[in-house]
Amino acid sequence: MDYHTAMDARDLRSRSCEGCGGVHCSLFPAMPMSASLANCDMEALVQPSPEQVEAYELYLHLPELTRLWRTKLYPMWKNEIIVRPALHSLELVFRMISVVLCDTRPYIDRDEWLRRLESLANLQLEILSCIVEGDDKAPTSKLSSSSSYVGAESVVWHKSGSRPVVSRVSKESLLPRLASWRTAQNVSTRMHFAIEGHLIRAPFTLGLGELNLSGKPVLEYDKICTPLEVYACRQSMPGHPEDHTLSTVHQIMEAWLEVASGLLRNVEMMVKKGNFESAAKSCRIVERVWKLLISTMDLLQIMDPDDFMRLKEELAISQDGKAISTEHIGGGAYCLRSSRLRQVTKDCKELRHLVPKVVGVEADPKGGPRLQEAVMDLLHSHGMCAHIVPPFKRPMAYHSSTIHLLQAFQAVEAAIRQFYFSYQQLVIAVMGSGEYKATAQTEISAADALAQIYFEPPYFPSLDGAKTFLGSYWHNNPELEEGAIMRQLMVEKAMRTGSFSKASSVANSDSGDNIKNGADEERTQRNMSESIEKQYVNAALAYKNHHVYQGAMGA
Repeated sequence: MDYHTAMDARDLRSRSCEGCGGVHCSLFPAMPMSASLANCDMEALVQPSPEQVEAYELYLHLPELTRLWRTKLYPMWKNEIIVRPALHSLELVFRMISVVLCDTRPYIDRDEWLRRLESLANLQLEILSCIVEGDDKAPTSKLSSSSSYVGAESVVWHKSGSRPVVSRVSKESLLPRLASWRTAQNVSTRMHFAIEGHLIRAPFTLGLGELNLSGKPVLEYDKICTPLEVYACRQSMPGHPEDHTLSTVHQIMEAWLEVASGLLRNVEMMVKKGNFESAAKSCRIVERVWKLLISTMDLLQIMDPDDFMRLKEELAISQDGKAISTEHIGGGAYCLRSSRLRQVTKDCKELRHLVPKVVGVEADPKGGPRLQEAVMDLLHSHGMCAHIVPPFKRPMAYHSSTIHLLQAFQAVEAAIRQFYFSYQQLVIAVMGSGEYKATAQTEISAADALAQIYFEPPYFPSLDGAKTFLGSYWHNNPELEEGAIMRQLMVEKAMRTGSFSKASSVANSDSGDNIKNGADEERTQRNMSESIEKQYVNAALAYKNHHVYQGAMGA
């Protein structure tokens, strides 16, 4: 297959390659920057001051939560440091549900809060089920037939002629307690069914009061999650009803960023081992985590505006009474104060260095099209086979999982851009456009910082260019007719319209003259359809002959 007719080598050489570590590409210019941003390093641009980072972490109790997330209790369980923060975030959602139900403010939108939180819990359970699918190393307890431990276990079902089957239920989790609340019975019941449904492919269940009709082992939830220690990391300021909401939402975000960090480490390890199928699965989970973060941050839109603005004003003051400096980044870019968010974003961009390993071709240090051509060969062959073209050391055969992994890389990139774009809109909706724009005291506005992240060049220029020129190849292929499918649909539509007109005229005719007129109308409509079809056929032949002539002239 000759791709050189569909590409310009001079343009390809101007493209940076993944192996060289470059991300800028002349074919994909970034968003025009102002004079103050023209010579700025983006990594330094979004770097907040140490005071901002420290205040952010202390407010969210991140040192304590990080210690819980990274505690290793089961050396044989590889997913422990990934599953634990996911379970913590689930408990934080349960806590938010209880706070909403206990909120005495008459002006909050309680129904919408419960719907959003229930939806968020379902998204978390969906991702958790993908993480633990096939995980047989998790610490679990088997079902028993003894109900001697009252309060620690509950009867799940009792078949006639057999002893009751008993499943362990968590003592510390908040969900079993919510089931006893009159106002929370509907929510807790739906949560139990959601756990049962989402974890149906997992080798165990959580043990939060769900039915467990499959009789699967129960996860040692209290030992792994330690809900009481999570609840101890609670920010509570008297007189600020939205303080708990703001801190808990960001704690959930930080927990899932910790999950994404662990998944990215697994991706790199599996790519080095050549296990592209598992690496693609982990990348898809990372993509879902970014989309989950969008839903998490959207919870802030339901906060009461007046209560939040009051809290925001007081949070901008440190303990010594001096305002925290915002001279580096505009006040609206609050998410950039998260060190974990910036690091996970950077790690996702660094996935581009894995592309040469995945494709099996070393990147040209001079920026040549070697890697891009290999990707185009891979995409065109659907990953089923590939030929060796000296001097490239390409493998004798690819597998379709290679394409799946490359697609997952770009899916992660798209999810990152969606997150930062949605955060831009969130800042405007929650705090107003004035917070988003630059002020006299700020060198860089939140709009500049977030927009530059959103409008960065493609993270994977070789993948992007390969798809671009692969589309150009098919566009210039003389064997294909451009728009042939749409023309055929138009012809079929015209024929169906003619048949419908005939049926209507026959049904409404009351005399022989009407029948004759209907036959004439049918004949006229058929002639029109044949004429239209003939015109399209002639146009298609002319289009094909034109491309054949152009190919002969080029040869």
